[in-house]
Amino acid sequence: MKVMVVDDEEDIQSLFKQKFRREIKEGKVEFYFALSAEAALNYLQNKETSVVLILSDINMPGMNGLELLKIIKENYVDIKVFMITAYADERNYRTAIEYGADDYINKPVNFEELKAKVFS
Repeated sequence: MKVMVVDDEEDIQSLFKQKFRREIKEGKVEFYFALSAEAALNYLQNKETSVVLILSDINMPGMNGLELLKIIKENYVDIKVFMITAYADERNYRTAIEYGADDYINKPVNFEELKAKVFS
């Protein structure tokens, strides 16, 4: 399963690689990391890809995660999108659901719960 993580914080990459170490080693999941919504869209548009899930931060410079979500749901209907945010914001939550988010996760991420959702 190919999962794209979209977050402008580079340290997220090592965190996900550490928390999913066993699943990566067993070939259950492969991660691609994009540091911006624009980079994520560029990857989806220009690569032959089998991304099945995108985990996207909401607050990023440039295009935010909610704008990314809307574009993905309009153009890549088979890709699931989980929004991840450090801010408990009711308006962002409602917008994410309206745009078709498959899940909404608050930071700090509970990785055991996330794994259950990813592999369900």
